[in-house]
Amino acid sequence: MTVRLKDDVKERLDVLAEATQRSKSFLAAEAIRAYVENNEWQIGEIQTALAEADAGDFASEKEVAALGKKWKVNAG
Repeated sequence: MTVRLKDDVKERLDVLAEATQRSKSFLAAEAIRAYVENNEWQIGEIQTALAEADAGDFASEKEVAALGKKWKVNAG
């Protein structure tokens, strides 16, 4: 895999690699891992919410009001 970086990002990566005594490849792999993990989680949560919505699984007006009261927010 080849990754093209803008010059300013490459320079910042160089500085970070030197400061952390890690290779640029290690830092790039770690950044990609974190990005993929976060986006997998987000997409999973969105898909779950869509399935719940499609199934009509919504909070009742009473449940929303109770939650708003708990957090002292006007939920009505």
